[in-house]
Amino acid sequence: MPVISKSSASSASSRPSSTTPARPAAAGSGKGGGRGGVVHGAKKIVNKELGPFTRQISSMMTSGMSLVASLSALHDQAETPAFRVVLGELLASIEGGATFSDALARYPQIFDSLYVNMVRAGERSGEFAPTLKRLAMMMETSAKLKRKVKGAMTYPVVVMTMALSIAFGIITFVVPVFASMYADFGGKLPLPTQVLLSISNGIRGNILYIIPSAMVGIFLFRRWAKTPQGQWTIHAKLLKVPVFGVLTQKVAVARFTRLLSQMLRSGVPILEALELVAKATGNRVIEKAIMDARHSVEQGGTITSGLQDKECLPKLMIRMVEAGEKSGRLDEMLDNIADTYDDEVETMLAALTSLMEPLLMVFLGVVIGGIVVALFMPLFKMGQLVSNG
Repeated sequence: MPVISKSSASSASSRPSSTTPARPAAAGSGKGGGRGGVVHGAKKIVNKELGPFTRQISSMMTSGMSLVASLSALHDQAETPAFRVVLGELLASIEGGATFSDALARYPQIFDSLYVNMVRAGERSGEFAPTLKRLAMMMETSAKLKRKVKGAMTYPVVVMTMALSIAFGIITFVVPVFASMYADFGGKLPLPTQVLLSISNGIRGNILYIIPSAMVGIFLFRRWAKTPQGQWTIHAKLLKVPVFGVLTQKVAVARFTRLLSQMLRSGVPILEALELVAKATGNRVIEKAIMDARHSVEQGGTITSGLQDKECLPKLMIRMVEAGEKSGRLDEMLDNIADTYDDEVETMLAALTSLMEPLLMVFLGVVIGGIVVALFMPLFKMGQLVSNG
């Protein structure tokens, strides 16, 4: 087991200077961080640097470097100034006698409870470097899946936003020009054109009320969505949305089983592991189902008995968990479940991506094409309008 307290620093200091980098000066409460304070740019650090940092420190310690030497080397090459400050302070804490997990816990914006508890379990079990390696693999897998989901969703959102913006621009600025032209002709306009003109007049006449109301509505919705009741309602509705509900469920199940497997292998107690992974699923309904399973284990039952009859979870997953519990190889079974649902998510995303393009073309045709057709319909009957006038 690697030594991760002050004694580690002492042994590192006794090594030749060629293998032990000089200790960087720890920044106290400088820009970008403070001792246990708010870390500016924490989200960027988590997204870009935390995974590589975990992988690199695991590799260094596996090759025989001490924790102090590893942190010193990573401090020197940190790309983000704020993260460099944090690494310097972590190093100072460890040299002061703190354990690595206790030092990490002072920066919850970067190292969440799941990360800290896995590191702590690795310290206790004597498998510190292997635990960090499993943690790095878990983070990389999760980040890869997140990128795929985000990539699949970005394209349709951008296209729909552009289509609605163009439609709003046409209705607000172009339609009035045609409206004044048609008013000079006289005669009765086609129904689609009348509807379009009414919408345009309604928007232009109430624009000073529509925009503030929309902004207030968005603000109130976002506040409500952050409340427990709002999150529960949104997450419950999301699971029932066709296609996307199934995708959300599979992503959450893959994340839950992957995290639980790695935590159990790292030596985290089952009750603590279930509580931590429940919060990491990203869905309040599934989180409650997992917490019910935790309660079942706490009462002397099994995980399976707590997951039974949960509509938010696939029955196949529950049966596989039951098989893993009966065989005594739950961690392996959880990995198999995660691999299965990761593959299913990738298949669904590929199918959605290929299907999304024609659907978006239809959407554009209905919205933009419908407006254009309604706008120019009177021109097709120009002669009739003039004669009636």
